[in-house]
Amino acid sequence: MCSHQSPSAPAGARPAHVVAAHPEQGWSLLCDGTIVFDDSGELLPDGRVVAPHRATADKPAVAA
Repeated sequence: MCSHQSPSAPAGARPAHVVAAHPEQGWSLLCDGTIVFDDSGELLPDGRVVAPHRATADKPAVAA
C-alpha cells in the first residue's frame, strides 16, 4: 500500500489513485487500499464504511 490519504482526506492532502478499476461491477481499488463505489460510498482499509454522499435528483449532497 502507498501512503496516500483516502478520498475523504482534508483539502490539500494528496489523493490516492486507482490501481484496479471494475466499472462493470461498480467499484475501484485505490492505492491506499480504499474501495470506492460508483454510488460514492467507500470501504476503508481498516473496515470502516463511508456512506454514499453523492447528490441525487431528489436529495441534495450532505455537507461534511
